[in-house]
Amino acid sequence: MNKKIICHDLDNNEFEIKADRLIFRPSVYGILIKHNKVLLSKQWDGYDFPGGGVDIHETIEGALKREFFEETGIRVELVAPIYCRTSFFNPSHSKKNKNQYWNCPLIYFLVKKISGRISKDNLDKEEQKYADMPEWVDLDKISQIKFYNSIDNKKVIKKALDFIKR
Repeated sequence: MNKKIICHDLDNNEFEIKADRLIFRPSVYGILIKHNKVLLSKQWDGYDFPGGGVDIHETIEGALKREFFEETGIRVELVAPIYCRTSFFNPSHSKKNKNQYWNCPLIYFLVKKISGRISKDNLDKEEQKYADMPEWVDLDKISQIKFYNSIDNKKVIKKALDFIKR
């Protein structure tokens, strides 16, 4: 296969790779909004929505519940799908992933808190290297913070708020 794909890294730098180097890795993320704030996963010097990869044996719902709990300490239920897109991504934050390139369908859900308290106690070994305590971030400050994702975060949050207002 000679097809080339434009891929991006954590800093959204773009580069070209051969398509046959891609690994299929669906990912799912949760948007939890409360009192005009959104709960975000703290990563390096920025943020992302809590979530991550869907393991081969998991459902989308199961993966989101697991990932959200691991990154925040909060148990959630899925309310509604909000946003979906594809990202070609190099997760080069670790030596383990240095030469991996992912075709990531990114699926974002509005979620509702069921139980738990904010914690970083459930981060896996890899996440402990770069993630910290999740934070409630004021929705008015979203455009001022650094995100480690390739989506339009303001647009996704607006879609979630529009769903809540229905």
